[in-house]
Amino acid sequence: MRKPFAHYLAESERTYNYRIKLLGKPPGDLVSQLKKKLDQFDPVKMGDPRTTPIQVIPTDFPNNKNDSVTMFDVVFKYPAIEPQIKQLAQLLGFDPNHIIMQTTPYVDGLVDEYERIDAESKDLLNDPDYPAPDAEQKALSKDYAAGPYDHAVLKNAYRSDFTVAGGKTPAAKTTNDIPMGNKSPMTKINRPAKPATGANPRG
Repeated sequence: MRKPFAHYLAESERTYNYRIKLLGKPPGDLVSQLKKKLDQFDPVKMGDPRTTPIQVIPTDFPNNKNDSVTMFDVVFKYPAIEPQIKQLAQLLGFDPNHIIMQTTPYVDGLVDEYERIDAESKDLLNDPDYPAPDAEQKALSKDYAAGPYDHAVLKNAYRSDFTVAGGKTPAAKTTNDIPMGNKSPMTKINRPAKPATGANPRG
């Protein structure tokens, strides 16, 4: 079954958007050389590179410290995968562990999420409507700030004589609460007559 012309037209107009990131500031004309090798994906557009300020730990390169990130966006007519981009960079003498490629929608989604979390965190910090602490919270706060040997739990300040539903259970009786007699229970036992023997024929 032949595909309709509109389907072929849609396929021909489809593009793939990526963001390529390199750790640090690439030496010389490495970015230009890399763009030339990306021609195999029939690029529709390749943006100019831009570099971030130095970061203590670059977001996409957590194994590195105190470095910037250089990035540029590309739009291809053919899909690409990250291992291909790493291989092309390695052919140019660049460390393949210092380059990544992400889809632009994925990167934009992360940025939106970071901005939302940051806004929510600021709202919480600037919210003046927190309720005032009650007496129990103040007491707990004071106890928390006390010295290591002055906590209430170490002074047995907590009591366990709680009242449960249904009232208190009567205390159990022990042998000390039972009246003690002065007669042996063996004195009231009726023993059977002794059998007759040669030495005692009457039993």
